[in-house]
Amino acid sequence: MGKTSTLNVNEINIIQKKNLYLLLTVVVIVGLIMLASYITEYNHIEGVLSIPAAASWMASNIWFSSSTLANLGSVMRLLWETILISIVSTTTAAVFAVVFALMGSKLTYINKPLMLAAKIIASISRNIPVVAWALILVISFGTNSMTGFLALFFGSFGFLVRAFVETIDEGSKDSVEALKATGATYWHTIFKAVLPGSMPQMFSWILFMIETNIRSATLVGLLTGTGIGYLFDLYYKQLNYEMVSLITLAIVLAVLVIEAISNIIRREIL
Repeated sequence: MGKTSTLNVNEINIIQKKNLYLLLTVVVIVGLIMLASYITEYNHIEGVLSIPAAASWMASNIWFSSSTLANLGSVMRLLWETILISIVSTTTAAVFAVVFALMGSKLTYINKPLMLAAKIIASISRNIPVVAWALILVISFGTNSMTGFLALFFGSFGFLVRAFVETIDEGSKDSVEALKATGATYWHTIFKAVLPGSMPQMFSWILFMIETNIRSATLVGLLTGTGIGYLFDLYYKQLNYEMVSLITLAIVLAVLVIEAISNIIRREIL
């Protein structure tokens, strides 16, 4: 009985501590929200009250006529161009990311200076937003597809290097050590133990990045004057909300289709 009572008291103390931490977390979050509202002079009540008016405006402007639907061909052509740029930029970045991930992983690094250099390059690429890359590159390359490709490439490269490094580090160390014990070379270990075990998860990250880049490519297109983003910006500035609605719907459907295909592939490879 004494032991049972002691256990019950300990469990109650643990639960009370968890509840206290949860309460403190909620208080801190609410405090930060209130502080941010005060600094930015944002009124949450006014924001909530404006939702019905915004929903009413969207409902009255989201529908498009048959004359607008006649432009579906040009929308789909530029949407397809955007999807292709996203896929090519992601897959190209993935090739470079694998090399840098092998240099940056604790399991496969060649030497520490190369590992440090690989992580620094990937970190710089990752921490500069895609929009910033587009603004930087548009100065050098102008408004064309190459600028959009490079902006998505650099953004994807930094993210994929980190994802691939974590994937490799989580791989089986036993298989690597077993091959090294048999006298296997560095590249033999990479192609026989590291990559086969890490490749399914790497493919999953690549598919995720393609989905992300299709959404990002629309914003990049606004800045580089290419793809579906350019068409969206063109009609938005003309206040042609029917075309904007059609373009938005096409983008959403494309992303949903790509996501569904990616999920099917993930289930097969993982």
